[in-house]
Amino acid sequence: MTGASGDSYNTPMPVPLVYLNGRFIPFHKAALPLNDAGFVSGATVVDNARTYRRRLFRWADHLARFRRDCEACFVPLPATDAGVTAAAEELVARNAALLPPGEELHLVTFATPGPLGFYLGVHDTGPPTLGLVTYPLPIDRYRPFFTEGVSLAVVGHLPADPDALVPPRVKHRSRLAWWVADRRPRPPGTVAIVTDRPGGTLTETGVANFLAVFDGVVTTPPRAKILDGISLRVVEELCGTLGIPFGEQEIPSATAPRMSEAFLAGTGFGLAGVRRIDGTTVPWPGPVFRRLLAAWSDAVGVDVEGQFVGGLVRPLA
Repeated sequence: MTGASGDSYNTPMPVPLVYLNGRFIPFHKAALPLNDAGFVSGATVVDNARTYRRRLFRWADHLARFRRDCEACFVPLPATDAGVTAAAEELVARNAALLPPGEELHLVTFATPGPLGFYLGVHDTGPPTLGLVTYPLPIDRYRPFFTEGVSLAVVGHLPADPDALVPPRVKHRSRLAWWVADRRPRPPGTVAIVTDRPGGTLTETGVANFLAVFDGVVTTPPRAKILDGISLRVVEELCGTLGIPFGEQEIPSATAPRMSEAFLAGTGFGLAGVRRIDGTTVPWPGPVFRRLLAAWSDAVGVDVEGQFVGGLVRPLA
């Protein structure tokens, strides 16, 4: 653009905000010190929620799990639930206003013990760090889940000991194992899934819980061996509403030929059907998946599949 004096000028584009330690600041100005325990020790508890119709879905569940995991990992969270909720809702409202019509947000909430004093020659640690960050829902990333079905490939094992210092149910920021899993050789277009031990049973993927249907029963791997997924809870509740049996048991990868259906349940996409596991074809899309997906859409007031296939949120009539 050109002003009256002939000088050119640019109108600054709006930038998304983040919430960091009590302040809303522009995304590009947010930073943590290099001595923060989240960076130094990977001591970061995290949560990932999303919006439907620009409202946070199952936020109370996400926040309760987040606080529980902070306590389990000795990560201080002095903020009240009301305070975190107010910050989350304001951040979503302000950043959603920057999106094109119909687009949605992910909300990442994280907490660390804060800066480690010994890096600076002092004894104290803290104060604790609390941050909230949003990013647009990655429609393109998940579209193939609905247009082609999910193909899974076992890439290795990740120990799933319920009595470990950090049990599998805790959601934390250390993604190194999944970073490696996603880069292990596997057929193009497949999603990495792991087992609990070499040659063991299927547990989960880096983006979602895994479920299979055996003899009409929607089955999850043992809860103690997997992430306590909020989306997994939704599936169980929907099964109860629809009268679909739900249970848990170990699921060896060799049982793939016996599965009448399989699917993933994850925050970003809700529910997606699996059509192949290590080259074994699984019926897709199956009737149980269709019933659950329709019920999920009814619950959130959005055509979930249409959102990814069409690219925009389609409110249900």
